[in-house]
Amino acid sequence: MTLNSTNTAQVTIDQIFEVFQTLGNSHYGENVSELEHALQTAEFARQFDESDAVILSCLLHDYGHMLHNLGEDIAQKGVDAKHEEIGAELLKAMFPDFILEPIRQHVAAKRYLCWKVPAYADGLSESSRLSLQLQGGPMNDDEGRQFEANPHFEACIKVRRYDDMSKVPNMPTADLESYRPLIEKFLLQLQTAMARL
Repeated sequence: MTLNSTNTAQVTIDQIFEVFQTLGNSHYGENVSELEHALQTAEFARQFDESDAVILSCLLHDYGHMLHNLGEDIAQKGVDAKHEEIGAELLKAMFPDFILEPIRQHVAAKRYLCWKVPAYADGLSESSRLSLQLQGGPMNDDEGRQFEANPHFEACIKVRRYDDMSKVPNMPTADLESYRPLIEKFLLQLQTAMARL
């Protein structure tokens, strides 16, 4: 690890945190803000002793929600912003695929669970049920089997499950800054891997 790579990582983390701090107050139909939702999702993953990779995917899974510039009520307007794709695309130069894929697939994981476990849909928030229809509804058999073949399938499902849990008003969580060492760890790992190519 060099001083330059560490400084670069800190600048990148500051940029990510600035998005949360300046745009994380939006709600998108839930009873918590985007920042609260992200912190709760990561908190649940921590409480269930998930890997650092799953925890980070949880923290960043809705990053694209804050950056699509389409407003907070897009689902009510019948628009799917494809926030999962936006987030994964914006973060792809920073993190490895095992972090990015659960971010990219957390909407697909909702569609999968609605197909695999029909009762799952009953537990979705009103906002999630509304967006589900815009996102393609439950998967069909072919889509479900294809999704199960994803090498990151288990992590995708875990992130989705914690996502669904994380809509609790006033829930105590660790603060955003507490995740700086975790993010730095993965940023530096990717920088080191790229330097070897």
